[in-house]
Amino acid sequence: MNINIVSNEKKENSAIELVIQVSAEDFEAAINRVYNREKKKIMLPGFRKGKVPRKMIERVYGENVFYEDAMEETYPAAYEQALKETGIEPVAYPKLEIQEVGEDGYTFKALVTVKPEASIKDYKGLPIAKAEVNVTDEDIAEELKVYINRASRLVSVDREAREGDTAVIDFEGFKDGVAFEGGKGENYSLELGSGSFVPGFEEQIVGMKAGEEKDIDITFPEEYTPELAGAAVVFKVKVNEVKETQAPEVDDEFAKDVSEFDTLEEFKKDLGEKLRQRRQDQADREFETAVVDALIEKLECEVPEAMVEYRADQMMNDYTARLQNSGIPVEDYLRIMGLTMEDLRAQSKTAAERAVKSALALEAVADAEKIEVTDEDVNAEIARLAQEYSLSEEKIRETVNVADVMKDLASQKALELVKSSVAGEKPAKKSARNSTKKAAEGEEQEPEQQAQDAEESKAE
Repeated sequence: MNINIVSNEKKENSAIELVIQVSAEDFEAAINRVYNREKKKIMLPGFRKGKVPRKMIERVYGENVFYEDAMEETYPAAYEQALKETGIEPVAYPKLEIQEVGEDGYTFKALVTVKPEASIKDYKGLPIAKAEVNVTDEDIAEELKVYINRASRLVSVDREAREGDTAVIDFEGFKDGVAFEGGKGENYSLELGSGSFVPGFEEQIVGMKAGEEKDIDITFPEEYTPELAGAAVVFKVKVNEVKETQAPEVDDEFAKDVSEFDTLEEFKKDLGEKLRQRRQDQADREFETAVVDALIEKLECEVPEAMVEYRADQMMNDYTARLQNSGIPVEDYLRIMGLTMEDLRAQSKTAAERAVKSALALEAVADAEKIEVTDEDVNAEIARLAQEYSLSEEKIRETVNVADVMKDLASQKALELVKSSVAGEKPAKKSARNSTKKAAEGEEQEPEQQAQDAEESKAE
């Protein structure tokens, strides 16, 4: 494509204004392509469909009838060529404006946002404490409970129901002597003390035996469904069976049944090591996030709004794609989470601003330290990505932009340098919560897990 860069001028807010002229030859070729595509749809008296000459169409509809489509077809390539010729690297969508158009081609203006100048000082020796990771015998006992509960069995007992038992019941609810919808169940297994029924219901089952029947008076909470909010009702209940939970003997045989270990001590040691690793990973992530937060505070830079908006768009697209890949329609996710698209956009923009600032801060550190990324670094990262995604290294090289990989690696080196220089304080003894990207953007729960957690919370 033949273009002419009429002007290249720096503007405020990290923007560059390009005025780009597309040649008459290229514009005319684009108009002909549009005409040949659109003529099949145009009918004029005296001509067969698809056979109307271009000049006749322009005479009837105006000589500029194909201009807009021709410009839409050509300006992306013209813009990309202008960026290549000028060496400009945009960090946001450009603002485009057509200036002149005619037989001599057309001229358009592109306002391009570029990375702002950023600097950072005093980034070494940050006073950030790293959580001290501890695992106690009580912690291991809690981990063991999961396996004990999984191996426990419900067994029928001939006695009165106690809290913690499971009562198998038939029930039906009545309001003013009339059964209400959704208030009936048969052979329903209710764990007493779970709080899964209306307040006051489970407590009145305690003390009943199999075969016993009882009327239970209940007043629904004011925040319940409108039909029953604050209503006084009667549940007719029959206990069919009482079951208690019988836990297994926690010994070497138990360890063999629930794990790959031969002894309970080996199993408990493994549980402790895994718990310690989880907590250490959590502590590492929290420490890294705190370091990035501190760097952002020290960043000296005016961040262009367009750069943040562009990053927010990327985050929104990634997030909705992950939802779709998980089989969750965006509308359902928003309903479950009690959000609107505007809410989701606002969240994305907040995260985007942090991500942009953290990237600029780490790049500023990398520049200040003159950090270099070698071919060996890049090759190792390509090999890591290939292994992670089960693809060949050749395929990874076709997929990723090596320049972007080098930037990421430089930022990672910068982050490690800052982390290693942290002065620290007395470590906080707490349980903790791996990549530069996660530290920069904050730990983000998977949307499907968020939706599931919210749905379960509402159900309770």
